[in-house]
Order: sequence, then C-alpha cells, then structure tokens
Amino acid sequence: MNASQHFMLPIWFNSALVAGMKRGIEKEGLRMQPDGYSAKTFHPARLGSKLTHPYITTDYSENLLELITAPKATIKDALDMLRTLHVLVHRSLENDEMMWPLSMPCMLSDDDKDIPLANYGTSNIGRLKTLYRSGLGVRYGRKMQTIAGLHYNLSFGDGLFKVWADDEKRDDLQAFKNEKYLGLIRNFKRLTPLVLYLLGASPSVCECFLTGRIHDLIPLGECDEACTYYKPHATSLRMGKLGYTNSVQEDLDIRYNDLDEYIKGLRRAIGTSFTDFTDIGVDDKDGNPVQINDHILQIENEFYSPIRPKQVTHFGETPTQALASRGIAYVEFRAIDLDPYSDIGITTATACFLEILALYCLLSDSPKLLPDEEKQLSVNIDKVVNDGRDTHTTIITSDGKQPLRVWIMQTLEQMQSIADAFDEYHGGNDYRLALSLMQGMAINPNFTPSAQVISDSQRLGSTWQLGQMLAQKHHKSLLTHALSNEDAFYYANIAIQSFADQQQLEREETQDFYDYLQKYR
Repeated sequence: MNASQHFMLPIWFNSALVAGMKRGIEKEGLRMQPDGYSAKTFHPARLGSKLTHPYITTDYSENLLELITAPKATIKDALDMLRTLHVLVHRSLENDEMMWPLSMPCMLSDDDKDIPLANYGTSNIGRLKTLYRSGLGVRYGRKMQTIAGLHYNLSFGDGLFKVWADDEKRDDLQAFKNEKYLGLIRNFKRLTPLVLYLLGASPSVCECFLTGRIHDLIPLGECDEACTYYKPHATSLRMGKLGYTNSVQEDLDIRYNDLDEYIKGLRRAIGTSFTDFTDIGVDDKDGNPVQINDHILQIENEFYSPIRPKQVTHFGETPTQALASRGIAYVEFRAIDLDPYSDIGITTATACFLEILALYCLLSDSPKLLPDEEKQLSVNIDKVVNDGRDTHTTIITSDGKQPLRVWIMQTLEQMQSIADAFDEYHGGNDYRLALSLMQGMAINPNFTPSAQVISDSQRLGSTWQLGQMLAQKHHKSLLTHALSNEDAFYYANIAIQSFADQQQLEREETQDFYDYLQKYR
C-alpha cells in the first residue's frame, strides 16, 4: 500500500457507521504439565464435549484448547467473554496443569508420538475431524500442530455498506459487500508485515521444537535442559518457515480479486492430488485411514492464509458452499500471535488496533492482487519474521524500496482519523491510545512484544522459564476472578447439553465410516 499518499475518510462516512460492527475471538492455547512439558491428558470432562460445545473445543491436538467467543457489539464484551471462558478452563484443569502462554509450544519430547490427536468420539463427523488431524500429522509432523495463535473475526454493519453502496449507486448489497470485504483482505495482506512487527511475539523457540528441522537460529545464552533458540531481530517465527507455513501451498495461486475466483481456486486445490501425499498413502498397511485424501488440501480449512473471507456454515455445509450461497459475512484475521503477557492472550489495545487497521483496509483503495505482488509480499513477510526489529531492514512497497520502520510510521499516521472516529462513537480514547502505543513501537523496536520476550528470556535464562513464570502468574490471576451464579449455571448447562448432543449424534449414526469417508475422497 502506498503510505506516502494521504488517506482521507470518504465524504459519506460518519462515526455512527461503526455502530453495526461485530467482533469475535478464537484463541488457542496448549495445556501444560507443571514441569513445562505439554499435557498428555484428555480434554477436561468438566468442559463438556469438544465436538459439540459452541465455545470450548480443541484445535489440532487433544491438549490444544480453543476458546471461541460469540460475536459481540463491543471489544469489552468480547474480552469479557474470553476471560470468562479462561476462568472456566482454569477451574477445570486437573493434575496442576496450566495454560502455556506463548504461541510457540513448550517442552515437547523429540518424538511426535506423544502429541495426542484430538479425539471427537465415534460419530462419523467426529471421526472425520480426527482423521483430518491425522492427515496433518503425516503430512507436516505433529509438532507443527501444537503452535497456537489467535483469530480476530470482524464484520461491519449493513448500515455502513448501504450508505456506501448508495454513494456508488450500487443496488446489489451482498455483491457490494463481497467486493469491499475482498478489498479489505487484499490490503490486509499488503500490511501483514506491519502486523507481524507490531504484534509478533514468537522470536524464539525451545530446542525440542527444532528436532529434525533445518534452521538458522542461534542459542540464547548458556544451554541447560531447556535450551532456547532465537534470531536477534525476529518478530514472529510462528508466521515464518518454521511455523504454520506450507511450501506445498505456495504455488496454489488462490486469488482474492473476485469471490467466485477465490472459491474456484480453493476447490481446485481440494480436487488436485499431490505426489508426496499420494506416496504417504491414504490408508495404512492394515487398511486404516491415515489422511482424508492425497490432495493438496484435505479440506478447505487446511489452506493457510493470514486472513480469510468467512460465512457462517450450516450443518453439513463446507466453507466455500456457505460463501457461494450467502456471500462474505465477516473476515478472519489470522496472523496474530498470542500476547504472552496477557492472561487471555490479547489486550484491549491490540483489539482496538486491529479494528482501526480493518477499517483502514476497507476504506483504502485496493487494486487487484496478482501473483507477482503476492511473491513480493511473501519476501517482505519473510524479512519481517526474521529481521523485523533490525533498524536496517527494508521492504518493497508500491513506492519502491523503503526502510520498514519508516513505512510503518507513515502507514500508522494515515490511520489517525479512523482512531478518532472510533473514539467519537464509543466515547473515551481507547482507540487513539492503541494507535499511539503502536507508533511508539514503530519508533523504538525495543517496545515491541518480540523484543520484550527476548529481553525477559535472557533475564530468566530461557523462553521456557519465561513461559513457566507467566503461566503460573496468569493461572493464579484467573482463579481469583469470580464467576456470577448466572454464568456458572449457564456454562455448566452448555457442557451437559454438549455431551447429550454428541451422544445423540453417535446413537443416530447409521452409515459405516469408510463409506462416509468415500464421499470426501
């Protein structure tokens, strides 16, 4: 994006148009034993069924919790619900387990086999979910599945789109929303380096995560049993070659210029075999399935992107079917590391900043994003992942080569009028404070979360010791939070109901799993 051009709010825009915004948060976190190793236990029974509970489930591994808030009208409401879910989890943990606060995992053994796949029971839909995770394990190794992140889901109200569509004399509101949301997505992809610099908090990893991996990280200080490897100026290793990236997907050419084109690209990848995955085989020697299929993507959710267009899916519907029939309802920001210093993994300031960024991306010009620019963006991301805090780092922008921090400062300056509009509508100055906090980090890299993680890891001896200390602190703090009787009753009922729902699915299952699986193959 062209940071040197001056951004102005459109004439039709007024601060009341942010009224209809909804935000929801999905937050992953690894359960850990008191010795810092990842937990080997099953999902705590008090939390309900991970297959059917609407707010508390697991991601890839049995020990990787995922907490999901309902869509909320304010940031405070979303963070309050996220905190309530954390309190429920911390009250339900057994054997002195805690939640690991960082995105990159805590101590793992050298062998993948002790990373348990999430088990969703005996219904076909449950078994398919476990098989999908088995496929990820045989394709990429299970260690990659223990990385945690945070997704920030955001939608704008129809009020904003209606005023805008009227201004542009457009009458098909959903087509207009699809077009504008895709413009937001393209701009967010262009600004991903800025997000990684400001919010990246995974500049180091435990040595055990690197077993069998080729890397160029260096040890941080003297090595004891929990040796830390890092890059001196790294920001978010989670978003780099060591993390949740996927070289198989680099050449997929899935584009965000038109919704039909995006859907076709995604479906093409689900329908195309990939030699390496064919070589693994879809079943083991005894005929037991080990992956859903041998395609580039087993299912649509395997496509890894820093941001996704989303529509709420109905039972039995795939994400692209939902998008094709009802269009884009919201966007999912995925390039966000857990904030290890927050007991719920995200602060008000980060949430405010993501909303400022989203509205800036929505209202800014957004030319088509073509493969050449995509390639350049991935070079930029790689630089910021590995060397973002180096004051000499440059990236290529639409203005040519620029020092990263100058580009970030110029871009943040453009967002001031948007922060003002949010604060005007909500009252207070949370959004302006968030923006000035980010500007401080752009000026001084030592203020970034990634710099803080390195500095504290050095002080304490390792990133493992930092994680252990923060895990204990957050655990104590969350256990002091009171739950209202109403909340306690509400969530206890949801947990009970979720078990009943899972049992009903299992009782009513009539089709053999292998027959059920064939339709996916």
